[in-house]
Amino acid sequence: MGYSFKEKALEGLRTLGTFKFWKELVVMTLGMAVGAAAVYYFLMPSKLIIGSISGLSIVLAEVFTGLGWTVKVSTIIVIINAFLLVLAWLLIGAEFGMKTVYTALILGPLVDFWALVLPVEKVITEGASVMNDPWLDLVCFVLMLSISQAILFRINASTGGLDILAKIVNKYLHFDIGASVSIAGALICCSAFAINPFRMVVIGLIGTWINGLAVDYFTDSLNRRKRVCIISEHHEEIRRHIVHNLDRGCSVYHLEGGYSGEPKVEIVSLLTKHEYADLLNYLKEKKFDVFITAGNVSEIYGRWHTHAKNGVEENLT
Repeated sequence: MGYSFKEKALEGLRTLGTFKFWKELVVMTLGMAVGAAAVYYFLMPSKLIIGSISGLSIVLAEVFTGLGWTVKVSTIIVIINAFLLVLAWLLIGAEFGMKTVYTALILGPLVDFWALVLPVEKVITEGASVMNDPWLDLVCFVLMLSISQAILFRINASTGGLDILAKIVNKYLHFDIGASVSIAGALICCSAFAINPFRMVVIGLIGTWINGLAVDYFTDSLNRRKRVCIISEHHEEIRRHIVHNLDRGCSVYHLEGGYSGEPKVEIVSLLTKHEYADLLNYLKEKKFDVFITAGNVSEIYGRWHTHAKNGVEENLT
C-alpha cells in the first residue's frame, strides 16, 4: 500500500511538471469561469434551481437567510464540494484526480470574482433578473453551463459536485451513470420547493433535462472527427500523404469488389475536419480516381494524437 501511494505521489509530481498539465489548467479555469458566470448572472438572480450543486447552494442560502443567518452562495458551494470530494474518496476510492478537486473547489471563488469584476446589479436593467424572464434566464444559463461542461469533458475533467453525487448513486444503487445524473439532479430540483413556487420548480426540472441534451450536443461537436474510407488504385500515395503529411494513422484493407470481382485496397482513417479538407484538396490536385465515403464520429477510445508532430498524445478513453 505504501509503495502504491508513493508511486501515485511521484506520478502526480511528474504530471505537475508537464506543459500539458499547465495548459489544461488554464483551459479548466476558463471553462469554470464561464460556468461561474452562468451561475452568478442567470441562476442566482432568478432563483432558478437547476439540478446542480449551485442550485442546491442557492436553496440553502435562502433557507439560512430565513433563519437569520447570512451565508454567501459561493461559500456553500465550496463547502458542499469539499464534503463531496471527501465522501467520494471514502465511498468510491481515489479515482478522482487533481482535475476534479481543482474544478470543484474553484467554482465558489470564481462566482465571487464575477461579483467583484462586474456586479449583477450593474447588469440588471429592470426586473429581478438579467433577462427579466425565467425562461430566457434558463436558456442563457443552460447554454453557458453546457459549453463550460463540454470544454471540461473534452480534456477529461468535470465540474465536480453533481458528477460526484451521481457516481455515488451509481455505485450503491446500481443505476447507470446517465440515470444517476438525472436522479441526483431531480432530487436537487425538488429541494427548490423550500423557496420557490411549483411553476419555478417545474422550470428547473425542464432546465435540468435540457442541460443534459445541450451537454451531449456540445460534447459531440467538440469531439467530432471524420471517419474516411478511400478506395483507389493510388492507395500507396494516399497512404503516404495521410501518414507523412497529415501525420495520422490509417488502416489498409485488402478486399474484393462486389460488382467487378477485382481486388481492391481500402484506406480507413480518422481525421479532423481541417485534415479532411486538406485530404480532399490533395486528391483533387492529383486528380486521382477515388471512391470516398465519410461519416462523423463523436467518440474515440484509445490513443488520439492531438499534436502528433510535437510528440504529444491525448487519451480520450
